[in-house]
Amino acid sequence: MKNIKTYISALALMLVAGSCSIDNYPAPDAQLHGSFLDIDTNEPVEQDIIRGSTIEFIEHGYASQTKQTMIVKNDGSYRNNLIFSNMYTITPVRGNFVPLAPQEVNVDGETLLDFKVQPYIRVKEAKIEKSGGKVVASFKLQQTVINNVRKIGLYAHPEPSVGEPMRTALIEQEINGVIDPNKTYKLELDVSANSNVLKTGGQYFFRVGAIIDAPESKFNYATAVRLTL
Repeated sequence: MKNIKTYISALALMLVAGSCSIDNYPAPDAQLHGSFLDIDTNEPVEQDIIRGSTIEFIEHGYASQTKQTMIVKNDGSYRNNLIFSNMYTITPVRGNFVPLAPQEVNVDGETLLDFKVQPYIRVKEAKIEKSGGKVVASFKLQQTVINNVRKIGLYAHPEPSVGEPMRTALIEQEINGVIDPNKTYKLELDVSANSNVLKTGGQYFFRVGAIIDAPESKFNYATAVRLTL
């Protein structure tokens, strides 16, 4: 019995010591946040919440050089409230803009880091409205690189995170060429033809976008519009 009591006491001491050692690890003490902003207009460069632009960051001081990632929100902003104060190598990747070089950033406390980017395409003068039994989108495009514009699309979803990867209804048009910046493009989504996912009287978000023909490129968008059908 004495041996059993000694064993239990030793085990309890080990558990207490283990819990104390875990508690002694420092917690993340900094925040990193910012937005992707158009280098010419200073407007937010909107993103997809699914398969959209990603921020890779590597914390200095460790041999493993493990890449961590942050997801960008639909409005082009991002925030990480659980990051350690340290020097980092930070690189936005797989975006809807001309690639940026990695940069060294000292994260300390509340750290603001905006990325000034050149979007592949600017969706301009976008207008989305219900007309009869259709949702009609009209807009102009301005491409900033020589690559062809691959396609344009109008996407619908009950949530404001609507986009090409997140939609319940869509209408797309292949372009596969250089666009005319003075041309007004028009896409019409037939509501009755999508009545299984677009219900009369329901509220839905609609968003127009275009994608450039470039490796790992993502859609460029105008702001989503909410309509009642």
